[in-house]
Amino acid sequence: MDKHLPPTHPERADGSHRASRIEDSLQSLRATQAVRRGQTPHVIPYTGYGSTTWMRVLARVLLLKPRKTKTGRHKKIRGWRSFLGIPLAGAVVTVKVNGSLFELEADRGGVIDQVIPVELTPGWHTVTLQSGTQSPVKTRMWIVDPEATTGILCDVDDTIMVTALPRPLLAAWNSFARDENARRPVPGMAVLLERLTRENPKAPVIYLSTGAWNVAPTLQRFVSRHLYPMGTFLLTDWGPTRERWFRSGIEHKRTNLARLAEEFPSIAWILIGDDGQHDEKIYREFAAAHPRNVKAVAIRELLAPEALLAGGRRHLDRTANPLEIPWVSAPNGAGLASELGKLGIIAHDSANRF
Repeated sequence: MDKHLPPTHPERADGSHRASRIEDSLQSLRATQAVRRGQTPHVIPYTGYGSTTWMRVLARVLLLKPRKTKTGRHKKIRGWRSFLGIPLAGAVVTVKVNGSLFELEADRGGVIDQVIPVELTPGWHTVTLQSGTQSPVKTRMWIVDPEATTGILCDVDDTIMVTALPRPLLAAWNSFARDENARRPVPGMAVLLERLTRENPKAPVIYLSTGAWNVAPTLQRFVSRHLYPMGTFLLTDWGPTRERWFRSGIEHKRTNLARLAEEFPSIAWILIGDDGQHDEKIYREFAAAHPRNVKAVAIRELLAPEALLAGGRRHLDRTANPLEIPWVSAPNGAGLASELGKLGIIAHDSANRF
């Protein structure tokens, strides 16, 4: 058997959803054909995070046809190629960090999302990942300072990036848009996040979205181009799970928020989202369950055309169960900064610079 062919899926078990079994079979068939056509494993690395004693490694392994530039370098994988790439279930990825080697196995979607034990100092660190005989790739990891007390967690669609598309079309657009140049930032949001990170230099930055891992490279280039602070993207995998036809975006956000509270019990998060979908509800539930882990909630109010395309606003009625957590809303980053400045969450002079 070819060494690149996917092994039997370790996650598969009796009683798994029929749709997931069908998908696994189709992906195995596609992988077999792709290898015969000369496609090879490519590791797509993502920015991770961790503490001084562990690290959460995030990456995805795809089967793709090697493409090189005139200088011999491998070309970057853009939106539609990333979407069409075949995930390599069970692929083994070697991770090198601080002189230590770890072997991690991709899940049925080709995703690496695992924690490894490693002792590192706070700040940015470079990690090397490699699958098989392919050239190693590098990514960065943010190691959170044990003394950090504030974190920044932000939604993506309609919070930092204007989508202006009906929700049913949003997923397709995010996957097939060729690159980050086709996307527009929400006014003032980059400056707001930059101010927050400047005033909280030890804060981890997390971008929590229901988007698919396919678009992670494009989103990383988007935040870099528009001067958003570098951070970790926590995305999800499309398609059926062992229990249901499609993954739940709401549950994805709930699960990761609860995980962050458990991983960093001393950090209070500034939660940033929009009122177009379920961010308010999710943040309110998290604040009620983990009040010590929420410093403030900032909700971007969609403009009328955006709200129409998003399926309407989801205003939260907080009068029934009011929270002590500071809660602000505004249509853009400048407005949110002003409101946060009034509450002392952001320095008043910083808010006035918008």
